[in-house]
Amino acid sequence: MERNKFVPKLIAWELTRTCNLDCIHCRAAASKGPYEGELTTEEVFRILEEIREVAQPIIILTGGEPLLRKDIFDIARKCVELSFKPVLATNGTLIDERVANLIKESGIARVSISLDGATSSAHDSFRKMPGAFEGAIRGIEYLKKVEIPFQINTTITGINKEELPKIHELAIKLGAVAHHIFVLVPVGRGKEIIKESLTPEEYEKILNWFYEQRGKSHLQLKATCAPTYYRILRERAKAEGKKVTFETFGLDAVTRGCLAGTGFCFISHRGIVQTCGYLEIPCGDLRKQTFKEVWENSEVFKNLRDFTKYKGRCGKCEYIRVCGGCRARAFEATGDYLEEEPLCLYEPMRSKRTLAS
Repeated sequence: MERNKFVPKLIAWELTRTCNLDCIHCRAAASKGPYEGELTTEEVFRILEEIREVAQPIIILTGGEPLLRKDIFDIARKCVELSFKPVLATNGTLIDERVANLIKESGIARVSISLDGATSSAHDSFRKMPGAFEGAIRGIEYLKKVEIPFQINTTITGINKEELPKIHELAIKLGAVAHHIFVLVPVGRGKEIIKESLTPEEYEKILNWFYEQRGKSHLQLKATCAPTYYRILRERAKAEGKKVTFETFGLDAVTRGCLAGTGFCFISHRGIVQTCGYLEIPCGDLRKQTFKEVWENSEVFKNLRDFTKYKGRCGKCEYIRVCGGCRARAFEATGDYLEEEPLCLYEPMRSKRTLAS
Protein backbone atom coordinates (compact mmCIF):
# COMPACT_ATOMS: atom_id res chain seq x y z
CA MET A 1 0.00 0.00 0.00
CA GLU A 2 1.13 3.53 -0.68
CA ARG A 3 2.99 5.15 2.16
CA ASN A 4 0.85 8.30 2.12
CA LYS A 5 -2.31 6.30 2.82
CA PHE A 6 -1.28 6.06 6.45
CA VAL A 7 -1.63 9.29 8.38
CA PRO A 8 -1.53 9.61 12.19
CA LYS A 9 -4.99 10.59 13.39
CA LEU A 10 -4.33 10.01 17.09
CA ILE A 11 -1.12 10.27 19.08
CA ALA A 12 -0.97 9.30 22.75
CA TRP A 13 1.88 11.08 24.48
CA GLU A 14 3.12 9.82 27.84
CA LEU A 15 4.36 13.21 29.01
CA THR A 16 5.43 11.80 32.36
CA ARG A 17 5.56 8.35 33.88
CA THR A 18 5.16 9.74 37.40
CA CYS A 19 1.77 8.97 38.93
CA ASN A 20 -0.01 9.44 42.26
CA LEU A 21 -1.67 6.00 42.00
CA ASP A 22 -0.39 2.42 41.65
CA CYS A 23 -3.14 0.83 39.56
CA ILE A 24 -3.07 -2.95 39.29
CA HIS A 25 -3.36 -2.94 35.50
CA CYS A 26 -0.98 -0.08 34.61
CA ARG A 27 0.86 -0.75 31.33
CA ALA A 28 3.74 1.50 32.43
CA ALA A 29 3.91 0.19 36.01
CA ALA A 30 3.86 3.91 36.79
CA SER A 31 4.48 5.07 40.34
CA LYS A 32 5.56 8.18 42.20
CA GLY A 33 8.93 8.37 40.47
CA PRO A 34 10.76 10.52 39.65
CA TYR A 35 11.70 9.00 36.29
CA GLU A 36 14.93 10.12 34.66
CA GLY A 37 15.22 11.36 31.10
CA GLU A 38 11.79 12.95 30.58
CA LEU A 39 11.54 15.17 27.54
CA THR A 40 11.99 18.86 28.34
CA THR A 41 9.39 21.48 27.43
CA GLU A 42 11.55 22.60 24.53
CA GLU A 43 11.90 19.05 23.21
CA VAL A 44 8.13 18.52 23.42
CA PHE A 45 7.51 21.75 21.50
CA ARG A 46 10.01 20.74 18.80
CA ILE A 47 8.41 17.33 18.37
CA LEU A 48 4.94 18.89 18.18
CA GLU A 49 6.17 21.10 15.34
CA GLU A 50 7.58 18.02 13.59
CA ILE A 51 4.25 16.22 13.94
CA ARG A 52 2.51 19.24 12.39
CA GLU A 53 4.63 18.77 9.27
CA VAL A 54 3.15 15.28 8.84
CA ALA A 55 -0.47 15.58 9.99
CA GLN A 56 -2.92 17.25 12.34
CA PRO A 57 -3.88 14.47 14.76
CA ILE A 58 -5.67 14.59 18.09
CA ILE A 59 -2.98 14.68 20.77
CA ILE A 60 -3.81 12.65 23.88
CA LEU A 61 -1.88 14.14 26.81
CA THR A 62 -1.39 11.17 29.10
CA GLY A 63 0.97 9.56 31.58
CA GLY A 64 1.47 8.35 34.34
CA GLU A 65 -0.60 11.24 35.59
CA PRO A 66 -0.11 14.16 33.16
CA LEU A 67 -1.34 16.73 35.69
CA LEU A 68 1.85 16.08 37.67
CA ARG A 69 3.84 17.64 34.85
CA LYS A 70 4.34 21.34 35.67
CA ASP A 71 4.27 22.47 32.02
CA ILE A 72 1.18 20.48 31.06
CA PHE A 73 -0.90 23.57 30.27
CA ASP A 74 1.93 25.19 28.31
CA ILE A 75 2.05 22.01 26.22
CA ALA A 76 -1.73 22.10 25.74
CA ARG A 77 -1.54 25.71 24.59
CA LYS A 78 1.25 24.83 22.15
CA CYS A 79 -1.00 22.11 20.71
CA VAL A 80 -3.76 24.64 20.16
CA GLU A 81 -1.31 27.09 18.61
CA LEU A 82 -0.34 24.39 16.08
CA SER A 83 -4.04 23.65 15.35
CA PHE A 84 -4.03 20.29 17.10
CA LYS A 85 -6.92 19.16 19.27
CA PRO A 86 -5.45 18.36 22.71
CA VAL A 87 -7.33 16.01 25.04
CA LEU A 88 -6.32 15.02 28.55
CA ALA A 89 -6.30 11.48 30.00
CA THR A 90 -6.25 11.59 33.80
CA ASN A 91 -7.35 9.65 36.86
CA GLY A 92 -9.21 12.81 37.92
CA THR A 93 -8.04 12.90 41.54
CA LEU A 94 -5.93 16.05 41.10
CA ILE A 95 -8.65 18.16 39.50
CA ASP A 96 -9.86 20.95 41.77
CA GLU A 97 -11.42 24.30 40.92
CA ARG A 98 -8.08 25.90 39.99
CA VAL A 99 -6.99 22.97 37.79
CA ALA A 100 -10.38 22.79 36.08
CA ASN A 101 -10.10 26.46 35.15
CA LEU A 102 -6.56 25.93 33.85
CA ILE A 103 -7.78 23.01 31.73
CA LYS A 104 -10.48 25.26 30.29
CA GLU A 105 -8.13 28.21 29.65
CA SER A 106 -5.43 26.05 28.01
CA GLY A 107 -7.76 24.88 25.24
CA ILE A 108 -8.00 21.20 26.18
CA ALA A 109 -11.04 19.99 24.25
CA ARG A 110 -12.04 16.96 26.33
CA VAL A 111 -10.94 15.12 29.46
CA SER A 112 -11.11 11.37 29.97
CA ILE A 113 -11.52 10.15 33.53
CA SER A 114 -10.81 6.50 34.33
CA LEU A 115 -13.45 4.63 36.31
CA ASP A 116 -12.92 0.91 36.74
CA GLY A 117 -15.66 0.40 39.31
CA ALA A 118 -19.03 1.98 40.01
CA THR A 119 -18.39 2.23 43.76
CA SER A 120 -15.56 3.31 46.03
CA SER A 121 -14.75 -0.24 47.06
CA ALA A 122 -14.57 -1.56 43.49
CA HIS A 123 -12.66 1.36 41.96
CA ASP A 124 -10.29 1.98 44.88
CA SER A 125 -9.18 -1.66 45.03
CA PHE A 126 -8.41 -1.51 41.29
CA ARG A 127 -6.52 1.76 41.71
CA LYS A 128 -4.74 0.78 44.93
CA MET A 129 -5.64 4.06 46.63
CA PRO A 130 -8.38 4.77 49.18
CA GLY A 131 -10.37 7.79 48.05
CA ALA A 132 -9.53 7.41 44.34
CA PHE A 133 -13.20 7.01 43.42
CA GLU A 134 -14.33 10.02 45.42
CA GLY A 135 -11.44 12.02 43.97
CA ALA A 136 -12.40 11.11 40.41
CA ILE A 137 -16.07 11.99 40.98
CA ARG A 138 -15.07 15.27 42.61
CA GLY A 139 -12.82 16.05 39.63
CA ILE A 140 -15.71 15.38 37.27
CA GLU A 141 -17.92 17.81 39.16
CA TYR A 142 -15.30 20.55 38.80
CA LEU A 143 -15.05 19.85 35.06
CA LYS A 144 -18.82 20.15 34.76
CA LYS A 145 -18.75 23.55 36.48
CA VAL A 146 -16.46 24.95 33.78
CA GLU A 147 -18.31 23.07 31.02
CA ILE A 148 -15.44 20.86 29.89
CA PRO A 149 -16.75 17.73 28.08
CA PHE A 150 -15.59 14.54 29.75
CA GLN A 151 -15.70 10.86 28.95
CA ILE A 152 -15.37 7.77 31.12
CA ASN A 153 -12.66 5.22 30.31
CA THR A 154 -12.96 1.71 31.76
CA THR A 155 -10.36 -1.04 31.64
CA ILE A 156 -12.09 -4.43 31.75
CA THR A 157 -10.60 -7.51 33.38
CA GLY A 158 -12.01 -10.63 34.97
CA ILE A 159 -11.90 -8.71 38.26
CA ASN A 160 -14.35 -5.97 37.30
CA LYS A 161 -16.28 -7.41 34.34
CA GLU A 162 -19.53 -7.51 36.34
CA GLU A 163 -19.13 -3.81 37.13
CA LEU A 164 -19.30 -2.72 33.49
CA PRO A 165 -23.09 -2.19 33.20
CA LYS A 166 -23.06 -0.25 36.48
CA ILE A 167 -20.15 1.93 35.32
CA HIS A 168 -22.02 2.55 32.07
CA GLU A 169 -25.11 3.70 33.98
CA LEU A 170 -22.93 5.89 36.18
CA ALA A 171 -21.36 7.51 33.09
CA ILE A 172 -24.86 8.40 31.87
CA LYS A 173 -25.88 9.71 35.29
CA LEU A 174 -22.74 11.85 35.62
CA GLY A 175 -23.34 13.49 32.24
CA ALA A 176 -20.39 12.06 30.31
CA VAL A 177 -20.30 12.57 26.54
CA ALA A 178 -18.73 9.16 25.91
CA HIS A 179 -17.84 5.79 27.41
CA HIS A 180 -14.72 4.10 26.09
CA ILE A 181 -13.92 0.56 27.16
CA PHE A 182 -10.40 -0.88 27.14
CA VAL A 183 -9.79 -4.62 27.30
CA LEU A 184 -6.76 -5.47 29.44
CA VAL A 185 -3.48 -6.02 27.62
CA PRO A 186 -1.23 -7.83 30.11
CA VAL A 187 1.86 -5.61 30.10
CA GLY A 188 3.52 -3.69 32.92
CA ARG A 189 1.70 -4.38 36.18
CA GLY A 190 -1.03 -5.95 34.07
CA LYS A 191 1.18 -9.04 33.85
CA GLU A 192 0.61 -9.57 37.57
CA ILE A 193 -3.12 -10.06 36.97
CA ILE A 194 -2.85 -12.02 33.73
CA LYS A 195 -4.86 -14.81 35.37
CA GLU A 196 -7.68 -12.28 35.63
CA SER A 197 -7.71 -11.58 31.89
CA LEU A 198 -11.01 -12.12 30.10
CA THR A 199 -11.52 -15.46 28.42
CA PRO A 200 -12.30 -15.36 24.67
CA GLU A 201 -15.92 -16.23 25.49
CA GLU A 202 -16.20 -13.40 28.04
CA TYR A 203 -14.54 -11.00 25.58
CA GLU A 204 -17.08 -11.86 22.88
CA LYS A 205 -20.01 -11.58 25.31
CA ILE A 206 -18.92 -8.17 26.61
CA LEU A 207 -18.40 -6.76 23.12
CA ASN A 208 -21.83 -7.97 22.07
CA TRP A 209 -23.30 -6.31 25.16
CA PHE A 210 -21.46 -3.10 24.30
CA TYR A 211 -22.90 -3.19 20.78
CA GLU A 212 -26.38 -3.49 22.25
CA GLN A 213 -25.96 -0.23 24.18
CA ARG A 214 -25.85 1.74 20.94
CA GLY A 215 -28.73 4.18 20.69
CA LYS A 216 -29.89 3.58 24.25
CA SER A 217 -28.34 6.84 25.45
CA HIS A 218 -26.61 9.92 24.09
CA LEU A 219 -23.17 8.48 24.91
CA GLN A 220 -20.56 8.01 22.21
CA LEU A 221 -19.26 4.46 22.57
CA LYS A 222 -15.81 3.24 21.59
CA ALA A 223 -14.06 -0.08 22.14
CA THR A 224 -10.27 0.28 22.44
CA CYS A 225 -7.75 -2.57 22.58
CA ALA A 226 -10.76 -4.61 21.45
CA PRO A 227 -10.57 -4.73 17.65
CA THR A 228 -12.87 -7.75 17.55
CA TYR A 229 -15.69 -5.29 18.26
CA TYR A 230 -15.48 -4.02 14.68
CA ARG A 231 -16.06 -7.53 13.35
CA ILE A 232 -18.97 -8.05 15.76
CA LEU A 233 -20.47 -4.70 14.75
CA ARG A 234 -20.56 -5.77 11.11
CA GLU A 235 -21.91 -9.22 11.88
CA ARG A 236 -24.69 -7.79 14.04
CA ALA A 237 -25.49 -5.05 11.54
CA LYS A 238 -25.76 -7.58 8.72
CA ALA A 239 -28.06 -9.78 10.79
CA GLU A 240 -30.22 -6.73 11.50
CA GLY A 241 -30.33 -5.70 7.83
CA LYS A 242 -28.31 -2.52 8.40
CA LYS A 243 -25.59 -1.04 6.23
CA VAL A 244 -22.45 0.03 8.06
CA THR A 245 -22.13 3.63 6.97
CA PHE A 246 -21.12 6.84 8.71
CA GLU A 247 -24.78 7.84 8.80
CA THR A 248 -25.79 4.65 10.64
CA PHE A 249 -22.72 3.90 12.78
CA GLY A 250 -20.75 7.14 12.92
CA LEU A 251 -16.98 6.91 13.30
CA ASP A 252 -17.18 3.16 13.99
CA ALA A 253 -18.00 2.71 10.31
CA VAL A 254 -14.85 4.43 9.09
CA THR A 255 -12.26 3.51 11.71
CA ARG A 256 -10.28 0.30 12.18
CA GLY A 257 -10.05 -1.84 15.28
CA CYS A 258 -6.29 -1.85 15.85
CA LEU A 259 -4.84 1.45 14.66
CA ALA A 260 -1.32 0.71 15.92
CA GLY A 261 1.17 2.01 13.39
CA THR A 262 -1.49 2.77 10.79
CA GLY A 263 -3.42 5.72 12.23
CA PHE A 264 -2.07 5.85 15.76
CA CYS A 265 1.21 5.86 17.63
CA PHE A 266 2.54 6.38 21.14
CA ILE A 267 5.38 8.59 22.37
CA SER A 268 7.02 7.73 25.67
CA HIS A 269 8.24 10.15 28.35
CA ARG A 270 11.73 9.72 26.89
CA GLY A 271 10.68 10.32 23.27
CA ILE A 272 10.66 6.66 22.21
CA VAL A 273 7.96 5.96 19.60
CA GLN A 274 5.90 2.78 19.78
CA THR A 275 2.97 1.62 17.67
CA CYS A 276 0.89 1.84 20.87
CA GLY A 277 1.54 2.04 24.58
CA TYR A 278 1.01 -1.70 25.01
CA LEU A 279 3.27 -2.97 22.22
CA GLU A 280 6.64 -2.38 23.82
CA ILE A 281 8.82 -2.46 20.74
CA PRO A 282 10.84 0.74 20.09
CA CYS A 283 10.14 2.10 16.62
CA GLY A 284 12.23 5.25 16.78
CA ASP A 285 13.86 7.81 19.06
CA LEU A 286 12.66 11.41 18.70
CA ARG A 287 15.85 12.69 20.30
CA LYS A 288 17.75 11.26 17.33
CA GLN A 289 15.16 11.23 14.51
CA THR A 290 12.36 13.47 13.34
CA PHE A 291 8.77 12.35 13.74
CA LYS A 292 8.42 12.18 9.96
CA GLU A 293 11.43 9.85 9.68
CA VAL A 294 10.01 7.50 12.28
CA TRP A 295 6.43 7.52 10.99
CA GLU A 296 7.44 6.86 7.40
CA ASN A 297 10.45 4.59 7.83
CA SER A 298 9.96 2.42 10.91
CA GLU A 299 10.19 -1.23 9.90
CA VAL A 300 7.55 -2.18 12.49
CA PHE A 301 5.14 0.43 11.12
CA LYS A 302 5.74 -0.81 7.58
CA ASN A 303 5.03 -4.39 8.61
CA LEU A 304 1.78 -3.43 10.34
CA ARG A 305 0.64 -1.58 7.22
CA ASP A 306 1.14 -4.64 5.03
CA PHE A 307 -1.82 -6.86 5.90
CA THR A 308 -0.38 -9.72 3.81
CA LYS A 309 2.24 -10.21 6.53
CA TYR A 310 -0.28 -10.98 9.27
CA LYS A 311 -0.24 -14.60 10.43
CA GLY A 312 -2.56 -17.27 11.77
CA ARG A 313 -6.29 -16.67 11.67
CA CYS A 314 -5.77 -12.90 11.43
CA GLY A 315 -3.82 -13.36 8.21
CA LYS A 316 -6.69 -15.39 6.70
CA CYS A 317 -9.53 -13.27 8.05
CA GLU A 318 -11.91 -11.34 5.80
CA TYR A 319 -12.18 -8.72 8.56
CA ILE A 320 -8.45 -7.94 8.56
CA ARG A 321 -8.95 -4.39 7.30
CA VAL A 322 -11.63 -3.45 9.83
CA CYS A 323 -10.34 -5.43 12.82
CA GLY A 324 -6.69 -6.34 12.52
CA GLY A 325 -6.52 -8.12 15.87
CA CYS A 326 -4.72 -6.67 18.88
CA ARG A 327 -1.06 -6.60 17.90
CA ALA A 328 0.06 -6.07 21.52
CA ARG A 329 -1.85 -9.10 22.83
CA ALA A 330 -0.47 -11.17 19.94
CA PHE A 331 3.06 -10.10 20.90
CA GLU A 332 2.58 -10.84 24.61
CA ALA A 333 1.14 -14.27 23.81
CA THR A 334 3.61 -15.37 21.12
CA GLY A 335 6.52 -12.93 20.90
CA ASP A 336 5.40 -12.03 17.36
CA TYR A 337 3.30 -8.90 16.83
CA LEU A 338 2.11 -10.21 13.45
CA GLU A 339 0.56 -13.37 14.92
CA GLU A 340 -3.17 -13.91 15.47
CA GLU A 341 -5.22 -12.19 18.18
CA PRO A 342 -5.34 -14.69 21.07
CA LEU A 343 -8.72 -13.55 22.43
CA CYS A 344 -10.67 -13.86 19.18
CA LEU A 345 -13.02 -16.83 18.71
CA TYR A 346 -13.81 -16.17 15.06
CA GLU A 347 -12.91 -18.76 12.45
CA PRO A 348 -12.24 -16.93 9.14
CA MET A 349 -14.18 -17.94 6.04
CA ARG A 350 -10.98 -18.80 4.20
CA SER A 351 -10.05 -21.23 6.97
CA LYS A 352 -13.52 -22.78 6.75
CA ARG A 353 -13.21 -23.24 3.02
CA THR A 354 -9.76 -24.79 3.46
CA LEU A 355 -11.13 -27.25 6.01
CA ALA A 356 -14.10 -28.05 3.81
CA SER A 357 -11.89 -28.83 0.84
